[in-house]
Amino acid sequence: MLDTRLGAVLSTTSKHLSRLESIGVKTVDDLLKYFPRAYTDNSNYVNIIDMKIDETNTVLGKIKSLVTIRTRTGKKLTKGIFEDETGSIEVMWFNQPHLQRMLPRNCEIVLSGKLKLSAGKLLFQSPSHEILDKYKEQVHTGRIVPVYPETEGISSKWLREKIKPLINEWIRSYEEYMPKEIIKEEGLVSLRTAIKNIHFPESDASLKRARQRLAFDELFLLQLKVLLKKKKWQKIAGDGKKQMTTQKDVIKYFIDNLPFKLTKAQDKSTAEILADFERTFPMHRLLQGDVGSGKTIVAAIAALNVIKNGYQVVIMAPTEILAKQHYQSFLAFLREHNVNIQFIAGSTTDKQKREIITQMKTGTCDIVIGTHALIQDKIGFKKLGLAIIDEQHRFGVQQRAKLKEIGDSPHLLSLSATPIPRTLAITVYGDQDLSIIDEMPAGRQEIITRTVPEEKRQDAYRWIEAQVQKGRQAFVICPLIDESDVLEVKSVTNEYELLSNHIFKEMNVGLLHGRLKQEEKDQIMNDFNDNKISILVSTSVIEVGIDVPNATIMIIEGAERFGLSQLHQFRGRVGRGEYQSYCFLFTNKLTQDGLKRLKGMEKYSSGFKLAEIDLEVRGPGEIYGVRQSGLPDLRMASLTDTETIAKARRQAEKILEKDPKFQNSEKLIEKLQEITEVFVND
Repeated sequence: MLDTRLGAVLSTTSKHLSRLESIGVKTVDDLLKYFPRAYTDNSNYVNIIDMKIDETNTVLGKIKSLVTIRTRTGKKLTKGIFEDETGSIEVMWFNQPHLQRMLPRNCEIVLSGKLKLSAGKLLFQSPSHEILDKYKEQVHTGRIVPVYPETEGISSKWLREKIKPLINEWIRSYEEYMPKEIIKEEGLVSLRTAIKNIHFPESDASLKRARQRLAFDELFLLQLKVLLKKKKWQKIAGDGKKQMTTQKDVIKYFIDNLPFKLTKAQDKSTAEILADFERTFPMHRLLQGDVGSGKTIVAAIAALNVIKNGYQVVIMAPTEILAKQHYQSFLAFLREHNVNIQFIAGSTTDKQKREIITQMKTGTCDIVIGTHALIQDKIGFKKLGLAIIDEQHRFGVQQRAKLKEIGDSPHLLSLSATPIPRTLAITVYGDQDLSIIDEMPAGRQEIITRTVPEEKRQDAYRWIEAQVQKGRQAFVICPLIDESDVLEVKSVTNEYELLSNHIFKEMNVGLLHGRLKQEEKDQIMNDFNDNKISILVSTSVIEVGIDVPNATIMIIEGAERFGLSQLHQFRGRVGRGEYQSYCFLFTNKLTQDGLKRLKGMEKYSSGFKLAEIDLEVRGPGEIYGVRQSGLPDLRMASLTDTETIAKARRQAEKILEKDPKFQNSEKLIEKLQEITEVFVND
């Protein structure tokens, strides 16, 4: 019924139907779920004598006269006199001569629009209009009026005229799928009431209740979808093949001999991961931690436990620089434990690759670390027990799925240095368990952060020069000005030439960008690490994975172009040694949102706090890889609505606990099967 094509029920042209189809509106259901983007409150009538200039006025009266004339510029102007019992006003419309024919004289009409003062004369300019009919409900005026996303040839007025009769005729076709107890507990209106009032609300209160219901539905179904996906993964892979014991003596020896003490958050995350290994189904966990919070050491403990159980480990990172950093870290951490660690990436020669793949397939290689080169067809393992994915949101859904397949459902541990508010994490990555490292290692200094306006730039350069003369090092990050790599390289090259030839001409300035060959990148990073380069000018290629303890200054050019999460990632590249570190945010022009972001950077050092500000200011967008997560577009819900997300999660968990086969919720099963490939009885 609701999947009836619009051509069969709408009285309109094929051109209009084609335009609707171009925005994804093909059926009755599509059109009734084409929700308004905003509302105009035209529900309160005013008398002509009480109309206010430059405000929206809704007036009930009669048109006394109406004529169309042609102006000197060739435009058609329809103008006349509109009156009520308190007075009259001149009304006009541009290029709408048909109104002279359509609008009757001396009949009750509602006009709604702004009153303008032009050349000393009051004009009611281009108001919307509606002829009163005692047998019809008002649609365009005299009420809270919906405003829709528009496309060429499809106006809000046209949509209101088509949607209103459709709702009256088809609303009963919507069947309630939400369990009664959830509706009662959450105080929700019925689905039919919500759809009716989201288009044509009777009041602000009814609009609010409609939004609440539809937003809850989207988030509830989304939570059920990810929880069912998690349940299915556990069932398919839950054969106990990858069940492991915790090698307590080995782990204790490893932790006791570290040159630092683990934080409570690291201890807790380690315990959660080790407990996962002992279950009959493979782990699927996201380990979240701020820049420098110590995720890598937790991953190393997990890898050591897996190896001592006789399994292999694969670690995949989004860039070669980050993969190489992990390789060096794991070599250092596991040096004493007789572990064979190999590195494989795009720059690895074919001969080296063949040799490493042989070791992987014969089981002589314990850990292999690399980029997405690790998920090519020829790659295989003798006994893969754990796959670690760093910065998982940088990989596509298919790439992550491929890693699951490679080793016959290995344990999966994802790492993320992009802090995400918990409620958002359980929505975007809800099929994974979540561990959070929300404290920094002892002794880690806070990085002093300052916004530097253009007039203070030279002062900042002189201060940086003095610091470098004392032996410190600095990063200079240039933003991506255009999607083109060529322009990115040009901007960073121009900055490099300016700094090396003019600003810091007595110093060693290096240049790093994505189009350099891997050997060149490696050489530059090695030189920077060895302090042969004092100032490194780079694109955002250094966002993750660079660890140079002597680098204490981070300069970010065009800081307003970056989101908070990215700025925080850049800042995390300094402050890794014994010296006080600094981050300077150079700006060109600042919007209000840009100012809020940069003030947040100055005020907060916690990535989780900054993530909340970023989410509020920019929305989830690309910040957290939401698009790559397979998350559907939300029409009514917001991923910043933490309260509704928490309620939806709680109800989804409750229903799966009480009624896992949905025996009392047949309509809910049907609804779930509309939106997901995860079937309840899988």
